[in-house]
Amino acid sequence: MSIYKRPARLLFAGACALAAAAGHAAEPDLKACDGPFQTVLQPATDKFEARAVWLDERRMRWPAVPADGQFKLYHAASAGIIARPGAPVSGHDGAIALQVDHANAAAPRFAYVGAGIQLAVAPGVDMRPLHRGQLLLVREDAGGRVLSATRIQAAGALDRLYAAAADTPDLGVTATDTGATFKVWAPTAQAAAVCLYDSGSSRARAIAAMQRDDATGVWRAAVAGDIGGGYYTYLVDVVTANDGLVRNLVTDPYSISLTTDSKRSYIADLAAPGLKPPGWDATPAPQKVRGLTDMLVYELHVRDFSINDASVPAAHRGKYAAFGDTASNGMRHLAALSRAGLTDIHLLPIYDIASIPERGCSTPRPVGGADAEAQQALVMAGADSDCFNWGYDPFHYSAPEGSYASDAADGKRRVLELRAMVASLHKLGLRVGMDVVYNHTYRSGQHERSVLDRIVPGYYHRLDAAGAVAQSTCCDNTATENTMMAKLMTDSVVLWATHYKIDSFRFDLMGHQPRSVMEELQRRVDAAVGHPVQLIGEGWNFGEVENGARFVQASQLSLGGSGIGTFSDRGRDALRGGSAGDSGELLISQQGFINGLVTDPNALAGARPHSDLQRAADLVKVGLAGSLRGFRLRTGDGNVKALTDIDYNGQPAGYAVAPGEAVNYVENHDNQTLYDIDAFKLPRATSTAERARVQMLGAAVVAFSQGVAYYHAGIDTLRSKSLDRNSFNSGDWFNRIDWTYRTNYFGTGAPPAEDNGKDYNLIAPLLRDARLRPTPADIAFARDVFRDLLAVRASSTLFRMRTAEDVQQRLHFLPSPAPVIAARIDGDGYAGAGFKKLAYFVNVDKVAHTVAVDSEKARRYRLHPAQRADVRIRQARFDSDSGSFVIPARTAVVFVE
Repeated sequence: MSIYKRPARLLFAGACALAAAAGHAAEPDLKACDGPFQTVLQPATDKFEARAVWLDERRMRWPAVPADGQFKLYHAASAGIIARPGAPVSGHDGAIALQVDHANAAAPRFAYVGAGIQLAVAPGVDMRPLHRGQLLLVREDAGGRVLSATRIQAAGALDRLYAAAADTPDLGVTATDTGATFKVWAPTAQAAAVCLYDSGSSRARAIAAMQRDDATGVWRAAVAGDIGGGYYTYLVDVVTANDGLVRNLVTDPYSISLTTDSKRSYIADLAAPGLKPPGWDATPAPQKVRGLTDMLVYELHVRDFSINDASVPAAHRGKYAAFGDTASNGMRHLAALSRAGLTDIHLLPIYDIASIPERGCSTPRPVGGADAEAQQALVMAGADSDCFNWGYDPFHYSAPEGSYASDAADGKRRVLELRAMVASLHKLGLRVGMDVVYNHTYRSGQHERSVLDRIVPGYYHRLDAAGAVAQSTCCDNTATENTMMAKLMTDSVVLWATHYKIDSFRFDLMGHQPRSVMEELQRRVDAAVGHPVQLIGEGWNFGEVENGARFVQASQLSLGGSGIGTFSDRGRDALRGGSAGDSGELLISQQGFINGLVTDPNALAGARPHSDLQRAADLVKVGLAGSLRGFRLRTGDGNVKALTDIDYNGQPAGYAVAPGEAVNYVENHDNQTLYDIDAFKLPRATSTAERARVQMLGAAVVAFSQGVAYYHAGIDTLRSKSLDRNSFNSGDWFNRIDWTYRTNYFGTGAPPAEDNGKDYNLIAPLLRDARLRPTPADIAFARDVFRDLLAVRASSTLFRMRTAEDVQQRLHFLPSPAPVIAARIDGDGYAGAGFKKLAYFVNVDKVAHTVAVDSEKARRYRLHPAQRADVRIRQARFDSDSGSFVIPARTAVVFVE
């Protein structure tokens, strides 16, 4: 890393009058750049909830407050306002009398705000300076005594007052050989400066004042000289709700890279040749995907991929660099999947993660019996200091995670090594997708690992009625309905797509984003790279945004026609049985279509009516038909219904307008792996060879389904997490993959007690049962059958049709016994079909079935040539005279004409 030259020292200067009025130093010493992360300049006198909401730059609404009295907006440069019931307001710099406003028109995002008094600031009052201090809305009696008081949630006002900020193209650092420009959006700041450092650990060597643009709220500083390769932080003086007037030492929300544990932001131009691995510009992305339905995805965690692979050099294990070891077992595995037809590797988060120590992390080495609790106790004792986490703890959205780099202290290496990983996968013929988590941050408020709130307090996060940060996603929810949070998300995706050649994106809890924002993001990223970038995500409908409470969501039922894909739980639940949240005996008794419902009941399931199997088969067919709203299906009760009229837990089973809007899966990183859920649901006596067959039935249904096909890494090696239902922080021990195909790690200890302990009475006997541990032959069977299934899907566009009309006209479900799903797809005249017709069958029963279909008489079907690994498939037969197909037990078969 180059060390930049030391120009003359730059002093912080030009602090605004508000800062001076507050009585704090306008020129902090250079020492302020070296910490602490926060200095309290003026403590808050009183603390208030934020129950009122700004609707725009002038109007506000105070829900559930009496309309009597007079209303005033008090302001103070510091946080010194005292407003106690029965006494006059003190500690302020002035007050503005408010008018009652009777206009009801408000942006849809504020529809959730309860009824109450609506107030307005008189036209002509410039509110911008006042938002930089403390504002308090007060209801007083005729004598000027306080009746009640509240802060006001400011996002609506800031969006209107600083709308021009949305067009700022270059927030963050812009570096050249002759200097660097720093820009940060901080409209409520009273002063701002940029601190400069030679390295990630050296003391600050300069501080530069930043100048404010009143139109945008953007602060800017230009520093001359070649400072690329150095680091920076911001000093920002802001008024906060609870701490008062503070000076925050904070990294850049637009950081492109960082030093160890994200203490400082990195100065660089991502287009610079020195940040590109050899051949970067000449390594194009594979051209396997022309539309969403072409995507055949394998979801993978960077550390899981290689940490357990002895064929990878020790220094590369768990790192980006492991993807460059092309002769390793893991890379050979991915190469084989690519040859079979896999199109995309989707990586769990690779942005900067707050919860993984980047220096001094540990790797526990548990020991114990198959069902012992010692392993999980050791793992969980160090869960916050070990080297593992899924990474759904965003810190900086646009910077590479340091724990996966060879040296987390070097911002340059993070960039180079992540790019080299992408290039290695592209050379294998695999596109690279990225799991992104813009719906929440790791921390908010004035926590040291909070970034956004420490620059613009109260803006970037979604607030509840009292002004507290909503946490329905698990953590501190962001508010992408706010202009600059939407911009941050969109700018971040554009950066990853343009500078790292990321080919597609999976949005965690995408239903917490507005549809309009996601559609604008789609337009922006497509325009930036010059071709469509595929977007998929979790469209779950819950929390404070549920059912459109704040905006039209990017959720399953609201995204139809957008061309953005959402995960479909319809087929998933029918195949696996029960639901993702099941515990206790429901884990066993709620069998699914592939793991014994009616056909092979376990001890707790008991006898179930045949109609249950028919109902499950209907929902599996919903998934096979791409969850399309208008697709018409003859259900098990003999009626013909549009999929939107079939019930799924009180929702329409069909929700997609186009097949690409449905992402089909049977296993992903969340919840138990398919092998583990089948350990609960299949009868205990089921052989491991049959368990492997059941696993591949699930994989086959996904391969045959219209829409996006999505698989979890290790589904093809019978991956087990020793029955862990939530391995996000369960360490390497419970997340291992064996690319030598000798074990799947079932029965390597009781999974962590926090999420699984309540079910230990069910878990322990299963883990002890040696009959449930697959042999290398079982794993090899699953591995090879899975590759055949990829090849089958890749062989014909009939499995990945583009439009709802195509699916409706060409996909025909054939009459069959309930344990068998049978379908024909017509290929005449369809580009890339490869076959005149194909017919697929999924028999979940323990015995063979014959399916006789009059419409298939006289056809000339043969077995699909790609199905070679499963010897049982050779028992499948087609008789053209009778139109009869013989389908072996627990087998998925494809015939082609």
